[in-house]
Amino acid sequence: MSKYSFSLLLFLLSFSCIAQDQDSLAVPAKASAPAAAHPKQLRFSFDVARILMNRLSEQKSSYEGGLDYYLKNETYFTAEFGSGNSVIDYPDLKYKSNNIFVRAGIDKSLFERRYPQDWGMGFIGFRYAVGMINRNEAAYTTNDGLGGITSGITPAHRFTAHWFELTGGMRVELFKNTFAGWNVRFKFLLNQKAMGELKPAYIAGYGAGEKGTAFDYNFYLAFALRWSAKH
Repeated sequence: MSKYSFSLLLFLLSFSCIAQDQDSLAVPAKASAPAAAHPKQLRFSFDVARILMNRLSEQKSSYEGGLDYYLKNETYFTAEFGSGNSVIDYPDLKYKSNNIFVRAGIDKSLFERRYPQDWGMGFIGFRYAVGMINRNEAAYTTNDGLGGITSGITPAHRFTAHWFELTGGMRVELFKNTFAGWNVRFKFLLNQKAMGELKPAYIAGYGAGEKGTAFDYNFYLAFALRWSAKH
């Protein structure tokens, strides 16, 4: 091969490499797939059953509400709160008490979504709850059966109740973003001895302070805020 032919071959090879590099730069990179949108929901609830129960009882009243936030995989973080009071007015015992409480836990839906905006649910869950209780002075009268009557005052007392709940229920979307639903609750008082000798007759959010277990229910109306988050 002549010197001229060899030089021409090198020139053609160099030109071919440069052209390939320019072509590769000219081809646009593949566009990445758009991020998937994940639905989010924050729902606010109020227990309307408590309003009726307050009217039916002269000794106790309470109010309860809460919120739940959709996490993922049909799982919701739930926080609930409320307050209440009770009046004990017996011939031999008189006192008042009041308290506030908070509960927090997880709800897990038992049903698969039929479509992305299907927010109805049947669920089971659990709660850990704390109640801060004030019991006023208690006036008491005792009779030993032999004609001896004793009266006295038990000092006011503040204490904290802790309990655990297993719960289940349903939420149905009646109209867009508006729900109705119910819960049933099985409750277990964790520090019953801390209630002292004169236990509060009623602890809002729990029930009778003298019992280690309690059953309760709620009927909620709720409103939800929704948006989409991209990941």
